[in-house]
Amino acid sequence: MKKERRALILAHNYQRPEVQDAADFVGDSVELSRRAMDEREARIILFSAVDFMAETVAILNPGKKVLIPSLGARCPMARMLPAETVRLWKSRYPGIPVVLYVNTLAEAKAESDVSCTSANAVEVVEALDSDSVLFGPDRNLACYVQAKTGKTVLPIPENGFCPTHVLFLREDILLARESNPDCVVMAHPECTQDVLRTADFVGSTSQMCRYAKECPAKSFIVATEVGILHRLARENPGKSFMPAYAGAVCPNMKRNTLDLMYQVLRDESNVVTVPSATAAKARRSLERMFEATR
Repeated sequence: MKKERRALILAHNYQRPEVQDAADFVGDSVELSRRAMDEREARIILFSAVDFMAETVAILNPGKKVLIPSLGARCPMARMLPAETVRLWKSRYPGIPVVLYVNTLAEAKAESDVSCTSANAVEVVEALDSDSVLFGPDRNLACYVQAKTGKTVLPIPENGFCPTHVLFLREDILLARESNPDCVVMAHPECTQDVLRTADFVGSTSQMCRYAKECPAKSFIVATEVGILHRLARENPGKSFMPAYAGAVCPNMKRNTLDLMYQVLRDESNVVTVPSATAAKARRSLERMFEATR
């Protein structure tokens, strides 16, 4: 079906193992968006992830048809920051740059000055000629960026969070470390500050994958959504990876299945669309991110 439809299949690191195995490329949201931009021959992009990621691909690839396997694959954190909330905070703090995590819907990105990812958030904020920024929607990532840059990072909304990453507890990691003293702990910056302080390495999913290859350690404790363990194990034979908490499963990421992927490819259904005016503004925010992180 993929060949018949001239489709490119992209899957996020948190997808089900069988979905990752069926994909042409597996990565984080912006890695996959860039891959889609580089694939000139594809007519269709089947993006197995959640809504904001598929929107980002559609914004950056206006000439291609973007499909998402499940319309129910929605990111709860992205929905914590609607466009009207961004406008409200901009009115409260006029002149302060607005940096929005890619984990936002297109309508919110359209209100921002620049986008960022968990991998480049520090770099993006450091590149801005301002000692203060408005940053949303993840409060934990905002705190991490503030600690790394020394700038004042105001979280919008005040308590935005990823429901999966706040499940990790410092005590669980310390307990796992007692049983595995030679393990290296990797944590995503969407985790709480207590968890990040216990980690040996803090980074995005793409950065974790690179670090796991380069690090001489043979065993790792991983504090992010459990879907990444499949890729880590596949790419690092001879090394072991255990979740910091086995219940850290994003139910929205797991809504995408092989059956749904087949159905939407067959029918060319679940087309992701973004209004042109919104897409143009959101695209500029994404382009500024690329310019700041070359």
